[in-house]
Amino acid sequence: MSSTKVSEYQARVYTLLQQIPEGRITSYAALARALKSSPRAVGGALRRNPFWPEIPCHRCIASTGYIGGFMGDWKKAPSGVNVEKKRKQLEAEGVLFDEKGHLVEKGRWWDDFKL
Repeated sequence: MSSTKVSEYQARVYTLLQQIPEGRITSYAALARALKSSPRAVGGALRRNPFWPEIPCHRCIASTGYIGGFMGDWKKAPSGVNVEKKRKQLEAEGVLFDEKGHLVEKGRWWDDFKL
């Protein structure tokens, strides 16, 4: 990560995000389990990610398979401008969502984090 200042917690979250292969997704809950933290805290770190797309926060979705939020835009998901950016980035990687914003292929989940 560049000289941009982030908290120690954000750095830990971003380090794990870099482990997620292109074309795979994880959940806020899976990241939280790996960090012994909470999904809400993970979401806060992702909302402030200054390194996107190099740090692929777009690869994190809700544990229900819902696309979730992106860059602080959750309420309008999946039709918000930021969420549309997330959907397009994931579709370019082969991760597809239905018209209601739910993951199509359950085999895309990934949680093999190395601490």
